[in-house]
Amino acid sequence: MSIDVANESGVPVDETALSELARYVLDAMRVHPLAELSVVLVDEEPMAELHQRWMDLPGPTDVMSFPMDELRPGGPERTSDPGQLGDVVICPQVAARQAEEGGHGAQDELDLLCTHGILHLLGYDHGEPDERAQMFGLQAELLMGWRPSAAEASRTAETREG
Repeated sequence: MSIDVANESGVPVDETALSELARYVLDAMRVHPLAELSVVLVDEEPMAELHQRWMDLPGPTDVMSFPMDELRPGGPERTSDPGQLGDVVICPQVAARQAEEGGHGAQDELDLLCTHGILHLLGYDHGEPDERAQMFGLQAELLMGWRPSAAEASRTAETREG
């Protein structure tokens, strides 16, 4: 798997940890081992511009996903074709505020946002109650497998978005 993590935010972030988490999530979701993913960390101003442009909402948000190819998680087998998943864009400043409000660490929040963004790239959504239950349940399961403290951040996020 090719996972590129680019920190354009000016905030120190453990890029290696995010790359390892992304690899874990993609492997757990049975995504083809030659799939490509980009994770970009940006400051609040560029995130606010993306949020306004693509969602028509003001201000920075925590995470946005920009899918490229139509890849879906595999069942017992992996997805059949490699491809470019897309980009997960995360704003560490927003993540830090959310972590503080949620009473957990900034790295746990970044792990949550990265996982959340990857699930969106794989076609998961949380617009409807059944979709929400599926996506947030899967997110918590993945984070629990990665690091139990990150799973607590997932429960906080579900309440925040709920």
